Amino acid sequence: MTHIQGKVLYLMDLFKAIRELYEEKQRIDEVIAHLEFLSADRGASTGSSTVPLAVRHRRGRKSMGAEERLEVSRRMKDYWARRRKAPKAKAQSA
Repeated sequence: MTHIQGKVLYLMDLFKAIRELYEEKQRIDEVIAHLEFLSADRGASTGSSTVPLAVRHRRGRKSMGAEERLEVSRRMKDYWARRRKAPKAKAQSA
């Protein structure tokens, strides 16, 4: 019987811990929302964007438009064409 009671107490502790974590998560979400509101409000008064900092400063690659992709494609085709010709020129001069 004590084995079953131990499992029940263990499960109750788990449920309690999960509930407390959800409550803490809710508090954190509220604080984040409040801080984003304050930063957006402050940004509007200084003339900068009202978009939160996390969205404004993206990291990673810049996306390219269709024209930019075509230009890069042309440059790379030229580059590889020159690279393919280069070994032949060296072999002929040797």
